[in-house]
Amino acid sequence: MKMTDKDDDQLLVALARRNWYILGGLTLLSLLWRSMDVTKGVLAGGLIAIIAYGWLYRSAASALAHPDQGAPKRYQRAYIVRLAAVGTAIYLLIAKGGVSPLALSVGLSVVVINILWTTWRRMI
Repeated sequence: MKMTDKDDDQLLVALARRNWYILGGLTLLSLLWRSMDVTKGVLAGGLIAIIAYGWLYRSAASALAHPDQGAPKRYQRAYIVRLAAVGTAIYLLIAKGGVSPLALSVGLSVVVINILWTTWRRMI
């Protein structure tokens, strides 16, 4: 089955929307632990993952939309800045924010869960 540009656009919109649904579900599940550290960790990790994924998408789209000689360098710089921002946010949340590291990793898995779910659904 050949995918069209319209299918690709719909897929990206569906992925973006489903990220928020998965984050909401995981956050609600985290309330069962009755610990704000766990809930804050899941929520913060999910927000970081969704923001980083959106940032990655915009960087890649920009590099592909303007394929001049400087596009690879701009993409690499954006990658390094994004990696540093995500790393700093994770460090601050664990060191200063008092969130559960395990819960934070669950939240950071939102996009991975979404991509695995979408792949599985397209295979069946």
